[in-house]
Formats: sequence, C-alpha cells, structure tokens
Amino acid sequence: MRMQIITINLPEKYLEAIQILNDLKIYPSRSEAIRNALKMFLTDELKMDKELEGDYFKMLANSRINQRK
Repeated sequence: MRMQIITINLPEKYLEAIQILNDLKIYPSRSEAIRNALKMFLTDELKMDKELEGDYFKMLANSRINQRK
C-alpha cells in the first residue's frame, strides 16, 4: 500500500498517550498507532474493512461527493 505524508493537529494529551503506547512498544511508531486508530475508525464508521481498497469504496466516495452538490 502506498503511503502519503499528511500533517494533523492533535491535542497534547492525545500525542502523549500515543507516545506512551510507542514507549511501551505496543506500537513500533506513533504513525503506526495513528494508522491503526484510523483503520478502526473507518471500519466502525463506514463498515468497510476490506472494501476500503476496492470498487465499493470508490462508489461510496462518489456517492458522498454527489450528496454534497
């Protein structure tokens, strides 16, 4: 999977909690912890675990874009 760099702003307490997970070696990096959290969020909110990379996701994204017009 191709990765892209993004910039986000987090409350300090979130960053501290993520750093603790990293320090405890629960996650190998802060980025991995954030990726995992985002994956769980998307799976829960969009019910699309494996479909995230398929045609279903493209259809859903296009549908959401068309709803905003």
